[in-house]
Amino acid sequence: MGIEIERKFLVAGDGWRQAASGPGMPIRQGYLSTNATAVVRVRRAGPCAFLTIKGPGGLVRAEFEYEIPPQDAEDMLTLCAEVPLAKTRWPVPHEGHLWTVDVFEAPARLAGLVLAEVELPHAEAVPALPDWLGREVTGDPRYANAALAKANP
Repeated sequence: MGIEIERKFLVAGDGWRQAASGPGMPIRQGYLSTNATAVVRVRRAGPCAFLTIKGPGGLVRAEFEYEIPPQDAEDMLTLCAEVPLAKTRWPVPHEGHLWTVDVFEAPARLAGLVLAEVELPHAEAVPALPDWLGREVTGDPRYANAALAKANP
């Protein structure tokens, strides 16, 4: 079974921009299904596309991801009930971990929201926290991307 172990934080300030490595990656993603046991997401990330199934949220969750043809992703995005999310993802290395910082652009009500995530090798891992992080929202379901597609955090 695929597993995702990830911590998520609000971002407080622009300090991450100085440490960002490489250009930002434009991402559009929508949700084909969301319920208490799983979400099914379609994502277009630059030239690539993915179909992902995730289990219930939290620090550790089931995750299955499959690369799909980009045109299939574009077609699937039209099937989503909610307006797809649009964001730019920036890789930000910090003390041995690769953080990803997402700057949301759409829908308009999310413009300016900035979240940072770090994937971990195991649930007990304790990464060094950059000083540009704000409050941790790992366990807050309002900040799951599927929830963001539906309502304000």
